[in-house]
Amino acid sequence: METPKKKLMLTPPQSTPILSLPYDLLLNCIAHVSRLYYPTLSLVSKSFRSLVASPELYKVRSLLGRTESCLYVCLKRGSKYSWFTLCRKPDKSLTNEEEDTSENKSSGYVLATASIPHSTYARFGSIVAVGSNIYNIDTSTGSVSVSILDCRSHTWRTTSSIFRVKRKFLSASALDGKIYVAGVCKEDDGSYKNSVEVFDTRTQSCDPVPIPFGEEYTKVNNQTLCIDGKFHVVLFDRRLLRYRKVIQDRRVLAYDSKQGRWDEVLRPGMSHYMISDSYCEIDNVLYSAANGAIRWYDTEESMWREVMSLVGLPELPDGERIQRDVRLADYGGKMAVLWEKISRYDNSYATIVWCAEIALERYQPCQIRGRVEWFDRVLTSYHYDIVKVVAATL
Repeated sequence: METPKKKLMLTPPQSTPILSLPYDLLLNCIAHVSRLYYPTLSLVSKSFRSLVASPELYKVRSLLGRTESCLYVCLKRGSKYSWFTLCRKPDKSLTNEEEDTSENKSSGYVLATASIPHSTYARFGSIVAVGSNIYNIDTSTGSVSVSILDCRSHTWRTTSSIFRVKRKFLSASALDGKIYVAGVCKEDDGSYKNSVEVFDTRTQSCDPVPIPFGEEYTKVNNQTLCIDGKFHVVLFDRRLLRYRKVIQDRRVLAYDSKQGRWDEVLRPGMSHYMISDSYCEIDNVLYSAANGAIRWYDTEESMWREVMSLVGLPELPDGERIQRDVRLADYGGKMAVLWEKISRYDNSYATIVWCAEIALERYQPCQIRGRVEWFDRVLTSYHYDIVKVVAATL
């Protein structure tokens, strides 16, 4: 504590007299500020940049009960992967013309570049957030490596000692502080076998989870999720190809970690709207954005239903190509929706990333309504593709 205290007690510039406050008081003040403003605060000075990334600040935020969900977005451009975070724009005065045009009224949100190096190869199913860390599991180099982004300091660290099995395909999901990774691995004899491992982020231990149904006729699809307190795996049955069965016939396994057992659950059509990677789980409910609509899966009736009352939400892309660029995320119990549209910008065409925040409420056992709290264009991306949207707790 002494070193940063001395650093911050240096004679500050006249433009930032707040730095003359005692370190502990300044720390307490910043801890009360929403994390949405931290990217702007980090521009004030080097001392502020150091302060908003300090472990002490987040300890104080936790003690004060000021932790919140912070949205992070992984974007791909060519072979490079960049990370952005949702934040508030610095206050700007509007011209009279802008003030009179309701269409130009901004929500005040924007995606800011996270000040971190480009990450390694990333896919929708390889990224998962637990607490203040985002994990990216990469098997593209011939071995298994895990890049961990500390969202407090915006620094990466890489380790190869978490997961032992290299999978040809994988999908990761988080439940109760544990990361489940399922996929297909290649055996020494050339055959393929389903494999599941679970990493406990609290104990830093990793263990295999034996999985039934899958060594001869079925294989794990690139779809996993966690609902009803269980880890779910979608299986693809190769025997169904002979009879040209549709996607509704895919089998689903649910793993109960407390009892250490797998059960095959009868949930027809659950994976039908998951094929575009435009899905997420919020409060034990599976949601999907496909064909221009947002739906939720009713596990009691085994059917998809539309989220009602989305008044004011712009029309979402429904084309097969653009559909993959709609992404959903659990944003502190609310839904974050990001999508891309081609728009005219500065006398040319650019890809604009839009974002909406939706509050969800169940009115009846078979009805969920949404309230659009805000939506806005948050980034001019110029040929970026949205890989994954996740929320860290900070």
